[in-house]
Amino acid sequence: MSINWIARCLLFICAVFTLSGCSLFQRSEPVQVMLAGIEPLPSEGLELRMLVKLRVQNPNDKPIEFNGVFIEMDMQGKRFASGVSAATGSVPRYGETVVNVPVSISALSLVQQAIGAARDEFRGRLAYRLRGKISGPSFGSVRINSSGELTLPADMPERTQ
Repeated sequence: MSINWIARCLLFICAVFTLSGCSLFQRSEPVQVMLAGIEPLPSEGLELRMLVKLRVQNPNDKPIEFNGVFIEMDMQGKRFASGVSAATGSVPRYGETVVNVPVSISALSLVQQAIGAARDEFRGRLAYRLRGKISGPSFGSVRINSSGELTLPADMPERTQ
């Protein structure tokens, strides 16, 4: 056997492993996370507690396992709430699931938002932004970055001047 033939065989084997490696690490679409709901929880001391429901959608061909969630929530561009959950589960392929995360809202954040509402700065709508991550054993962490607008109920008491 010549050195040239051995070099060609090694080059061929490297090319096969490189191509098979590319197929194993296919790019996947980012996970979509949306605010699905907010429910009150019993308060503790000077903080308000809420249960934030996140709808997690998996636009990929493989299910995603998760074992923890962290979120930060801003309202009207100001830090409003944060929370963690040791929730475990999976999001099926081309499917969705709802993950519950309890969050804490500080009294200061609540007062700032109330002052803004009293000044009618919000005009019945609150802009929010969610940031955080969903942790999993097989994929590490998936970053959450979602934003939207909450509409306040129309039957809220009118402001007097």
